[in-house]
Amino acid sequence: MATSRAVVIGSGIGGLTAAAALYRSGWQVTVLERSASLEPVGAGISLAPNSQRALDVIGLGDEVRALAAWQGDGGMRTPSGRWLARTDSAAAAERFGGPLVLLHRAALIDLLRARLPASTVYTGTEARLVAPGRADGRRAVVRTSTGDIEADLVIGADGIGSQVRTTLFPRHPGPAYSGFTTWRVISPGLGRTFSSHETWGRGALWGSHPLKDGGIYAYAAAAVPAGARAADDEKAELLRRYGDWHDPVPGIIASVEPDQVLRHDVYHLADPLPSFHRGRAVLVGDSAHAMVPFLGQGGNQAIEDAVVLAHHVAPDGDLGAGLAAYTAARHPRTTAMVRKAAQVSRMTGLSAAPAVALRNGLMSAVSRLGPGLVLRTFHGICDWQPPQRAYAAGTREGQTTRP
Repeated sequence: MATSRAVVIGSGIGGLTAAAALYRSGWQVTVLERSASLEPVGAGISLAPNSQRALDVIGLGDEVRALAAWQGDGGMRTPSGRWLARTDSAAAAERFGGPLVLLHRAALIDLLRARLPASTVYTGTEARLVAPGRADGRRAVVRTSTGDIEADLVIGADGIGSQVRTTLFPRHPGPAYSGFTTWRVISPGLGRTFSSHETWGRGALWGSHPLKDGGIYAYAAAAVPAGARAADDEKAELLRRYGDWHDPVPGIIASVEPDQVLRHDVYHLADPLPSFHRGRAVLVGDSAHAMVPFLGQGGNQAIEDAVVLAHHVAPDGDLGAGLAAYTAARHPRTTAMVRKAAQVSRMTGLSAAPAVALRNGLMSAVSRLGPGLVLRTFHGICDWQPPQRAYAAGTREGQTTRP
């Protein structure tokens, strides 16, 4: 039986990239999203050269690179403003084959959505995997409010609280609290330029990065108990925690309204899954390997997942072998990424003065030895290459189906 129909549960970055890559390689694709719209949760996203090369596979790499705003130097600072480490955008681009691109998450969602026919994505549709099927036999079953859908392939892209993951691996302990909460904002801008930077304090950090449209993407993280929230509002909480940090941090906080500040506790899959697939169902992105954001690789790895999956599962090929190859390719890499991100989070979470002084001294010493040593941290991450550069494209408008 030829495998041809793929159902993607979830329309985040991983889900839409998977849908676009599968559609481009010949699959009949349906995307089911429980939210009423594709308006993304989250303010901005950082796309490194590895995910940009993955986006080349679906013809989006150059459009994303055109949104790059980071020029000149940047690096890491202390709350007083002292530079601990300096990096250069041109040096990073030369070493890894492309710039770091900071953009609105909504802009990336729009670009991905445009790679799919209008009839592909169904919002306001709650979907649950009820049977994963067998790769060499019966099809998978997805349940919706309008009835069951049989699928040759189901992609679980339903995030860190994934129902698909729970159905496939019910004994897995699931996500664990990382010890950090995060805030994210998009500022309209300050009317002047500044160097892109990340600032590490005692058990806290702040990042400020210019966007192509003149705005600023900023984020913060702090080591606090799970569930803690400001008694007044989260803008006031940012001012209490970061209002005396170096320029431009206070100005960025002042430039946003309280309802524009997003706050989320950070959970991750500290215990790796035994596999990323079972039967005819497969996981991508946070559903498979949610990680803390301190490497900036969560969304990047979801994009990698999507194109690697499409590479291995041809619509008329051996699905079992393809899914096994996908897990073999992605499980070791993402497991290592989850662990490395957790290691960075432990450095960020240091709060004792002697430990913070030692950390800062080491960073400063490494930076003085040369920017190449700083960039070497991202070897094996940003220099990743997709398994193939392009898929055969064709006119596909008649090949989506309604749920």
